[in-house]
Amino acid sequence: MKPSSAPSAAPAPLVIESSVVDGLPAEAALLLRIPGSLDTAGAQAWSAELRGHLEQADRAGLRPVLDMAHVQLGGAAVLHTLSETTRSRAGRPDLIIVRARPGVREALHLARLDGVRLYATLDEALRELARAAARVEDLPAWRSQMADPLRPSYEDLRKEVRALRARVRTAPVIGVAQGVLMVRYGLPDAGTAFRALREASQRFNVPLRVLVSAVVVARPPGGEVWFPGRRPLPVPQLRILARDGRDPRYRRRMIDAVLHEALAVGRAPAGYVRCVDPAENALMLETDHGCADPFLDHLVRGRDEGTADTVARLSGRRVCVPDVAADVLLSEESRRVLLATGTAALQSIPVLSAAGSCTGVITLHWPDAGHRPTVTQAETLDALAAETAAWLSWYHRSVLLDALEHVHRTVTGST
Repeated sequence: MKPSSAPSAAPAPLVIESSVVDGLPAEAALLLRIPGSLDTAGAQAWSAELRGHLEQADRAGLRPVLDMAHVQLGGAAVLHTLSETTRSRAGRPDLIIVRARPGVREALHLARLDGVRLYATLDEALRELARAAARVEDLPAWRSQMADPLRPSYEDLRKEVRALRARVRTAPVIGVAQGVLMVRYGLPDAGTAFRALREASQRFNVPLRVLVSAVVVARPPGGEVWFPGRRPLPVPQLRILARDGRDPRYRRRMIDAVLHEALAVGRAPAGYVRCVDPAENALMLETDHGCADPFLDHLVRGRDEGTADTVARLSGRRVCVPDVAADVLLSEESRRVLLATGTAALQSIPVLSAAGSCTGVITLHWPDAGHRPTVTQAETLDALAAETAAWLSWYHRSVLLDALEHVHRTVTGST
């Protein structure tokens, strides 16, 4: 292949995104995710940014974990940056690197950098840290890291790791959406595509996961306007969800309201709402209340086989499980998790569009076996599901399409 005479485009600068995750009883980790590219010219600036994050982790007593799955370039620049950074951390906890690409991983192995430990996945790294933490569980309370009032609570950490796992599950769809925009509009790099998506997400208050899924499944634009001839749609008549002056443009608030109303109607202590992601064709957890952490972890991992949610989605009918221990509908794993977390009865109500397709599921949990909603409760829950479907349809055809139009205008320069 002949070398191109045109100068190559400068790689997108690396951006470090940090979040706290758990997975171990006495120690948490500061996860540093790096989307972008690293070249020799940007190594110095990135090294300074990385050192800042590592110092933050040290001050908070967190173990630094560097996720390098999306680093596009590397070689000598990566080795130099990590070597300089870890040399200044003598005596501090090792820098853990997960999901490095094969070339980077091999280079790190050969370089034998002090203060760096490699793992294939985040879960593998967290398991190793958990084993190490278990060896110091018997330390007196005054030496326990969990006694530090500045550290987040264990419940907060569990929420962080669930959010992380959800992001990991969504990451491939984000990558596909970036690729779609790069090919469709001739964008120079994935960073430019991501910035356009993020800006539209923030401007229209549309979750990034929802926006990128729409980019992937929507028909391509054919001109200056993505959806020509589209007119503003009136908000559907809402009786239950219109209470308290709720703004239908705010997706998270509306879905929280769906669950709040369902719990009140069913007099249930726990429940959750999941919506169908069209790009993945799977149910995604949107909001929950009163559900135990192990059960939520079970949901976030995407283990839908043998659940009432899946049956309700596929059948398009309400699924009532009055006795979790005896019902043959549930898989053994689902039954075990439900019983271990105190759920003895449940009900899943599908959210059906006007065309009859399932766009989500509302699920309620009760601690007593034999529980069945009354006829009035069941009718009200069906009405709530119908309102939810009408609102979701309006939201997708108005707010979400507005966000897509904004992405189109932004990347074509017609704003």
